[in-house]
Amino acid sequence: MTYEETLDWLFTQTTVFEREGATAYKPGLETITDLCRQMGINHERLRTIHIAGTNGKGSTSSLLGAIFQSAGLKTGLFTSPHISDFRERIRVNGEMISREEVVSFVERYRREVSGLAPSFFELTTAMGFDWFLRRGVDIAIIEVGLGGRLDSTNIIRPELSVITNISLDHTALLGNTLAAVAGEKAGIIKPGVPVVIGEADEPEVREVFEEVAQRNGSPIEFARPLKGVKSAGGGWDFPDEGFHLALDGEFQLKNIATVIAALRHFPEIGAEAIANGAANVGSLTGLKGRMTRTELPDGRTLIFDTGHNPGAWVYTSRFIAETPDLTAIIGFAADKDVDSILELLPREGCYIFTAPDTPRALPAEALQRKAREHGLEGRKAETPAEAISMAATGVILLAGSNYFGDFGLNFPESSTRV
Repeated sequence: MTYEETLDWLFTQTTVFEREGATAYKPGLETITDLCRQMGINHERLRTIHIAGTNGKGSTSSLLGAIFQSAGLKTGLFTSPHISDFRERIRVNGEMISREEVVSFVERYRREVSGLAPSFFELTTAMGFDWFLRRGVDIAIIEVGLGGRLDSTNIIRPELSVITNISLDHTALLGNTLAAVAGEKAGIIKPGVPVVIGEADEPEVREVFEEVAQRNGSPIEFARPLKGVKSAGGGWDFPDEGFHLALDGEFQLKNIATVIAALRHFPEIGAEAIANGAANVGSLTGLKGRMTRTELPDGRTLIFDTGHNPGAWVYTSRFIAETPDLTAIIGFAADKDVDSILELLPREGCYIFTAPDTPRALPAEALQRKAREHGLEGRKAETPAEAISMAATGVILLAGSNYFGDFGLNFPESSTRV
């Protein structure tokens, strides 16, 4: 098969959560275990860090990846979903897995595996483990796909588990209380393996983590806030720690505090590696979609963010309220808690409502109608590309569910991060 034919097979012959939603979720570790066994993928040979959480997984994973890479370690990075290229999910030292390797892996699977029907994510997870092993990575940063306890990445035994935070998302699958969601995320805590918690302000969430850690004999640490100062050139300065973080957005203060807490478990990682990784995370890892800024040919500024649940939109809403001359283009999958997100938005904002490129999308007209119920007015556009052409202001925020990559938008890895 060609690469294009291989991708078509992956997206049409397997169950894909991004396309189908909850019906594609396949909990449990039996299939991924059998898949790795049949394909001879010994994931136990990988040195790993495992990262779960409702928000911040991608930034935290990429920051850790950039720092380990800066320390001279060959670093694997497994994240999801992708923005515009499937291969973004599997990277070594920032380099995406090659098209040839994707084709070769799928052909191997179709030739060697029988009696299994893995989901898209299970197959992709096995592909990532296989590639990291064959590239001989020194350490792999593995981001959970959904939840934790029953996520296919949870067959690993990491050196460290990290849980960034807890808020309500995927409630039909993970539970509709913070304690229930925390219980699912806490499923990545392994016996005797240390765990770092980025944020657990709610007593019921903290109690869940402490109870699971105690039961497993796992040392637990809660990240301590860092004093960051907004930098005039973008990002944050941390004078006390002596480094600059080239990622803006108030939420990044939480993520970098989590990263620093995690790195205390790796004393071989020095201050120079931390400073270089934090200052160059975008170019080192290809991180996209976390308040990514790029300049359009006509001089307008486009900022792209993939926040898609109320926890993330607490920060995005503040950004909209505080940024002059901004048009917010928003679109969501229909199974998200859209009403709670709309309730957070400033009423005086300039909005264009659109639909992401997924069968799960909430149509633009339906989103516009919902917005009016929350006192929000704005125009509608059938696609993000159309919405961008309609926006007349100097700064455009494209935000919401993570399916905007197929509209020809280009977010270069060297672009400034805000």
